[in-house]
Parts: sequence; C-alpha cells; structure tokens
Amino acid sequence: MTLEDADLLGQRSVDEQFMRAAFKEALFSEAAGEVPVGAVVVLNGEIIGRGHNRVVTDHDPSAHAEIVALRQAGRILENYRMPSASLYVTIEPCSMCAGALIHSRIETLVFGAAEPRAGAVCSQRRFFESEFLNHRVLVRGGVLAEASGALMQRFFSEKRGRAQGR
Repeated sequence: MTLEDADLLGQRSVDEQFMRAAFKEALFSEAAGEVPVGAVVVLNGEIIGRGHNRVVTDHDPSAHAEIVALRQAGRILENYRMPSASLYVTIEPCSMCAGALIHSRIETLVFGAAEPRAGAVCSQRRFFESEFLNHRVLVRGGVLAEASGALMQRFFSEKRGRAQGR
C-alpha cells in the first residue's frame, strides 16, 4: 500500500463517519414525514451544524437539510462564511443548496447518492463548474450512496403506496 492509498483510505473513513451522522439526520426527516435528507457541517473534525429537511414542518421552502445545517453552523461561528468547513449531505444538492454552499464559502461538499431529477452538482447541472463563480467547492460524491439512495427509494415507494390506498 502506498502513502497515497493510505491517505485515501483515511479520507474515506472520515467521510463515512460524517456521512453516517448526516444519515441519522435523514432518519429524523423521515420520522417527521419529510423527504429523508440529512446534512452536517464539519470544521476541524467537529460537527458544528446539523440539519434535516424541515420544509413541511416549518412551512418553509428553503428549509432543506443543507440550509438548516448551514444556518446552525453560521450561528455557532457567528459568521455566514465557512471557508475551511465541509458539508456532508446524504443526497446530491439542488441548485438552491449549491448556491448557498458558494455563498457560505464551504470548502468541500461530500454527498451520498446522486439526485437524478434535481441534482445540481453532477446529475442535472454541474453548477460548481460555472465560470462565473468566484469560489470553488471541492466535491466528493458516492459516500454511502447505496444506503442514502435506498432510504429515498423506500420513502417514495411508501408514499406512493399510501397515495394509492395500499
């Protein structure tokens, strides 16, 4: 094993640790009847912001998991800019959340499963590759993607079943 391989394994382990914390947040969303997405903001190896979808609960179209976690982190830091922080989220962010990551100056985005309908990072758009942006976000995707994707599929399958009276 090379030093580079060891570094990659170490990063993967860290990413999985924080993605598990984001996944726990997604379970809170699911329990509340919200789309099960969870996020955490990490700075210097510590979680400083947690969020899960609260759109229905808060009657707020901007209360996506990423935004909720960024708001909490901003209050803790007493700053809306987080240039050395990472955001871990179970599902690829939408365009609104991708924009918030740019404005907050998040250094790294780590996401679980791709979001084929509205993902703005690699699925429908490649927002972070836009030339007009004044900030660049490092992106790593696919961390615990299978579990995150399965949670979403189960949620929507059950929702469709309820809607059809099953």
